Amino acid sequence: MNEDVSSRLSAAVDKVSVGRVYDYLLGGTHNYAVDQAFAEAQLAVLPEIRDFARANRAFLGRAVRFMVARGIRQFVDIGSGLPTQGNVHEVADRAAPGQCRVVYIDNEPIARAHAQILLEQTADPLRHTALDADFFDRDRLWNRVLATRLIDPREPVGLLLVALLHFMPDERNPHEVLEYYRSQLPPGSLLALSHIHVDPGDEETQHAGRQVAQEYQRRTNHAAIMRNRAEIAAFFGDLPLVEPGLVWLPQWRPGNALDDDPAQARGLAGVARVG
Repeated sequence: MNEDVSSRLSAAVDKVSVGRVYDYLLGGTHNYAVDQAFAEAQLAVLPEIRDFARANRAFLGRAVRFMVARGIRQFVDIGSGLPTQGNVHEVADRAAPGQCRVVYIDNEPIARAHAQILLEQTADPLRHTALDADFFDRDRLWNRVLATRLIDPREPVGLLLVALLHFMPDERNPHEVLEYYRSQLPPGSLLALSHIHVDPGDEETQHAGRQVAQEYQRRTNHAAIMRNRAEIAAFFGDLPLVEPGLVWLPQWRPGNALDDDPAQARGLAGVARVG
């Protein structure tokens, strides 16, 4: 571990990290006591956030396998958090050993530092890398992605924005920013995204969700935005959705029958086709 990465991680022990909280909710080990305490406090208010994390990670795996099956061999994951168990490079490499390339992007320097360590330990550095950049950087971010030489702009790309957009406030025009990224994708590319969502008629969970969102804003400076189905669907622009469309997380191409109420996952997901 280089000195810069080590100093970043040492300075982060007492600060809550969104990426590490998510890792804790998934049952991972790349988190600290401060992340665990924060997560447990939110679980006491809204227990379903663990269901969301697990259903979301399962969707990510299914979406990547779907993309690989359709010939995609290069992936850009914006808002990746920690590339731990079951993340893009692991799923892609199992589906197409030695063939896929992944660029992870996160705007949390600590998540980027962790990602650098994890990829060095578990992945092929000639095919997978992590960048410290922000969704709102637009062309600066995309140029940095291309500068890695891992992504060929002439070939189809799997663009992933999984559990990211609910942290992107409306006043910063995230729909317009995502339109820019969609415009960079060549024909044959696929766009996958997921977003927290609570049935509008479920007032109790809506209230609990707002409480959790306020705590995320207070402790992490990441405010979770509650959006309706139409607002989430708008992130795809005019791209056609592959079947089954925009659905509850567990409903997107499940491998077997669903035993529980899919709405309990508290998130919607979909994949759209370019060209």
